[in-house]
Amino acid sequence: MQDYKWLNEYCLNRFGSAAALEAHLPTPATPKKLKAISADRYLSTMALRVFRAGLKHSLVDSKWPAFEEVFYRFDPEKVVLMGADHLERLMQDKRIIRHLGKLKSVPRNAQMILDIEESHGSFGALIADWPINDIVGLWRYLAKHGNQMGGLSSPRFLRMVGKDTFIPTWDVVAALNAQNIVDKVPTSQRDQALVQDVFNQWQEQSGRPLCQLSAMLACTVNH
Repeated sequence: MQDYKWLNEYCLNRFGSAAALEAHLPTPATPKKLKAISADRYLSTMALRVFRAGLKHSLVDSKWPAFEEVFYRFDPEKVVLMGADHLERLMQDKRIIRHLGKLKSVPRNAQMILDIEESHGSFGALIADWPINDIVGLWRYLAKHGNQMGGLSSPRFLRMVGKDTFIPTWDVVAALNAQNIVDKVPTSQRDQALVQDVFNQWQEQSGRPLCQLSAMLACTVNH
């Protein structure tokens, strides 16, 4: 595995200047900001990620005001009370995307958020305080305790709310493959640990957040 220097040099060469590179890179939210996000906004973003999976994002986003309405602004205390009959009625609402499995995920994830609020004080505290040197552990936690949060859904959700994370997109995986780290999307705990270790080393060498390293790595793949 090469150290961070090659990645920085490649990206500087591609963008032409340090300023152009920095303008391309995301910035993670502070722990204070993550803790300030309300439970309903976390649930809304989680549901948005679930419904975006496999669909054109602009289509889902255009319908989101209707989702906010039918799910009571994603108030977990209200959403968790939505039973099977209520969800079946939503299947007749043409304003939203009528996918029963994804609709069912919303009250289930509302219950996860309420459970975490009871044990951690707030869902935002769990997200904010989770160490980034084990961000894959947070992916697995959300996938295990949530619904339809496996695969890329957990890391993409975390990126959407601002939690620092890398995302194993096809470009990132291709770049990791070129570095002989993994040759496929890291789904096993072993492969996830390997990738986490590499990002931790680059983070220590560079001082950059994981999200920036992830974006830089994706830029090394030629299309």
